[in-house]
Amino acid sequence: MLKYKTYILHNGGGITLKKLSVTILALIFILAITACGAKQAGGTKYKFATDAAYAPMEFMDKDKIAGFDIDFLAEVMKEAGLQYEVTNTGWDTMLTSVQQGKEFHAGISSVSITDERKQTYDYSIPYFESTNMILVKEGSPIKSATDLKDKKVAVQISTTADTLMTKIIGEDNKSLKRLDNNTLALMELENNGVDAVVADIAIVREYVKNNPNKKFVTIADPKNFESEYYGILLPKGSELKAKLDPAIKKVIENGTYAKVYQKWFGQEPDTKKLLEQK
Repeated sequence: MLKYKTYILHNGGGITLKKLSVTILALIFILAITACGAKQAGGTKYKFATDAAYAPMEFMDKDKIAGFDIDFLAEVMKEAGLQYEVTNTGWDTMLTSVQQGKEFHAGISSVSITDERKQTYDYSIPYFESTNMILVKEGSPIKSATDLKDKKVAVQISTTADTLMTKIIGEDNKSLKRLDNNTLALMELENNGVDAVVADIAIVREYVKNNPNKKFVTIADPKNFESEYYGILLPKGSELKAKLDPAIKKVIENGTYAKVYQKWFGQEPDTKKLLEQK
């Protein structure tokens, strides 16, 4: 406890008890405001893991992580008023570390929401509609996913493309090449190591756009590849979900999401359909 001595002078220029009391109250108020501001500035810095090999969703631009997911996350965290950082960990490390919930609070890397993953993780509300797409070389006889049954196919391991192709080709079929990332899968197709690649539609389209002279053909198959929705990946029981969900909803509703989407894909998103998803 602080002790104050009050000096009352009688020469008209001294300190009165009333003036001193007001001064003390003002100082206490200033200290309280300063302490509050310091608490806000020094809040939790949330750590996000990603696999920056999914252009245009997330990729390395020289020494920086860029992409739709990265810009979207920036808007969400701004809306939520939260500090954060993103680290390129790779796919498997992201999945493992987010599940453990120690080094990273969340993962953002075009992660499809699936019932199987929900047994291990929590998700934010959906923020992106996607589907898988087949990529082949010009002249290929492949027209749909069922044509891949007797073909060599490359996918990224532990993705929905891996799950879908396992059902079609078979768990132990050596014709299904499960690789660490989509870049390696696409290189296999370039080098004639496989007949096709199956990956998320945004990744396939971006690759074709950036390689116009390689004569690749994309194949959409809505009958076998249904729509999927991405969510931010969270450990089970994460308190961060309650902070992210309202911010994501607001960013989608106020038009910010559409601006980011337009920047990366050159078209308007179906935000109404997106907001209907649970």
